[in-house]
Amino acid sequence: MNTDKAFLSPPCSILLLAGGRGQRMGGRDKGLVHWRERPLIAYVHEVVRPLSDDLIISCNRNQDHYRHYADHLVEDQEPGYPGPLAGVLAGLRQARHNAVLILACDAPRIDRALLEALVGTAGSPAKPAMVRQDGQWQPMFSLIPKTLLSALENAWQQGERSLLRALLSQDLQALECDTCDPRLSNFNSPDLLGC
Repeated sequence: MNTDKAFLSPPCSILLLAGGRGQRMGGRDKGLVHWRERPLIAYVHEVVRPLSDDLIISCNRNQDHYRHYADHLVEDQEPGYPGPLAGVLAGLRQARHNAVLILACDAPRIDRALLEALVGTAGSPAKPAMVRQDGQWQPMFSLIPKTLLSALENAWQQGERSLLRALLSQDLQALECDTCDPRLSNFNSPDLLGC
């Protein structure tokens, strides 16, 4: 059983995004693709499970496979895989804590130090924070205060589908990371699985 001493401070909900179409994986569900004999979601789960008592997975298929990795499952409110912002909105609605750490299901090399740094960058009370590498924002490594839910819902209703663009107007804080930081590797195509 987890102890409070292991949790992130301040406490955060954690949302793993696994609801995509998997186009670069030939339509396969990326979180369930195996790397080194385990599904990618298992590596991310192993790192984040001790850090929160509110672990959410956004998935639009294969719920039976994802269920034992999460406290809650959510899915997009609209059909057709409309993108990560839809999953983030569903996760923010479900989250129990005031801030939600957003992570991709296909980043098996993340570590606690990276996540603690991201939470620290957000500050307290939390502002939105996101990893930035060589000037490029990385939306799949973000922290979003739950207070931004209505602003993000408004952006969605106005036709915005980019999580990054929706956050750029919200005093977004940057966690600067090296361009070659291996913790940020997304295994989003079959050729990367040989790494």
